[in-house]
Amino acid sequence: MNDIYIPQSEIQKQLNIADSLKDITKGKKACVITFGCQQNENDSERIAGALEMCGYEITDNSDIADVIIINTCAIREHAEIRALSEAGQFKGRKAADRSIKIGLCGCMAQQSHRREQIYKSYPYVDFIFGTDMHHRLPEIIKTALESKKRVSFITDKPHNEFGVISEGMPVRRESGYKAWVPVMYGCNNFCTYCVVPYARGQERSRKKEEVLAEVESLVKQGYKDITLLGQNVNSFSGGCSFAELLDKCASFEGEYTVRFMTSHPKDASDELIEVMANNPKVAKHFHLPVQSGSSRVLKLMNRKYDREKYLETAMKIKARVPNVSLTTDIIVAFPTETETDFADTMSLVENVGFDMIYTFIYSPRVGTVAAKMEGQIKREIANVRFKALSDLQNDVAQRLNEEFIGRTVRVLSDGYNKNGIPCGRSSQNKIVTYDKYVPEGQFVDVKVENVGAYLLNGKII
Repeated sequence: MNDIYIPQSEIQKQLNIADSLKDITKGKKACVITFGCQQNENDSERIAGALEMCGYEITDNSDIADVIIINTCAIREHAEIRALSEAGQFKGRKAADRSIKIGLCGCMAQQSHRREQIYKSYPYVDFIFGTDMHHRLPEIIKTALESKKRVSFITDKPHNEFGVISEGMPVRRESGYKAWVPVMYGCNNFCTYCVVPYARGQERSRKKEEVLAEVESLVKQGYKDITLLGQNVNSFSGGCSFAELLDKCASFEGEYTVRFMTSHPKDASDELIEVMANNPKVAKHFHLPVQSGSSRVLKLMNRKYDREKYLETAMKIKARVPNVSLTTDIIVAFPTETETDFADTMSLVENVGFDMIYTFIYSPRVGTVAAKMEGQIKREIANVRFKALSDLQNDVAQRLNEEFIGRTVRVLSDGYNKNGIPCGRSSQNKIVTYDKYVPEGQFVDVKVENVGAYLLNGKII
């Protein structure tokens, strides 16, 4: 494990570079634009922390920023197109002011074919860096400021040598009461549709002591909702099992909730389920991506479990954790998916009773096994299946939420929603609206009076 840790001498070098930049960056602003998953959101907080350490003032307004960094996602083509479109917005700005610096990072930057596209079509992008280069951002910024040529910090190592862990760099958290805490990085599962192992490297876990120290510090600072992050948290190997780590993270004094994502069904352990059942500070929300209800398709996806194994795990969670919210991911129209395969997915959704499904139409990813498979499904068929699954899930979610009517739920306030209505989230990660404003980061009890498919509404008691 130690060989993947960045030496403190290297961290100190970056801190020194950051300090040396402060005279140059005084009065200048930086903006970080994020696409993708929670891991990317956490990465962006660390990028913003490094920029702030370099002397930049962080802003959400890219129009006034002197440095703009776009943190990209490569999980689906749509995410890549959005990121490239965002980069295209700055062409005119760069032409008008050559002093601004535009950077691109994240999973898309790690893909060689996308980098070539950026090199060719986006010459105004000044610097590119990969997913294991965040700790070198002060050096990257310094090089970009001093160079008239494009700067590239990308590893070319194979998967089993790619990926590092750095401790001691600052984090600029977006929220004062919710926090992401990565416990591990990378993935070794190689699902046939997924680029994550290639984009984020080998699985590597932080030391349990580092994770516990970060969580304890956050609790002492008053954070109320802490999410432990990993591509597959069940693979945590930083000195204990993930179940033990979760239990310890949820054992400090004070009222707060600990969540986690994501858990791979092939190794969601009984120990983990018991921790969720028995520790009141562990959120009663289990995200367990199934991807398909067909054992045949699951085998093609290299998911390493079948329909029966998933159903067994899901039902075990529901039996042991009362009022648990079980959510999942499903890919529609994976190559060769038949009507029978899709019917298996529909029946699994009905049988399990998911509170929410994140449904996606299969998107071929360059370099993956599935992208080369025969039997790619036509878009019009995919759209029909997507709608059918969405309609079914809406009915299931409505039915499950109706069981909350008359109950009292503990809610962490998020202030107001975009419509100006007081709102928050429950332990089950359900959105709850209510009758009176409660400051962000405070817990409140709400008696549920009516519901929608993805909303509980009630009054504070």
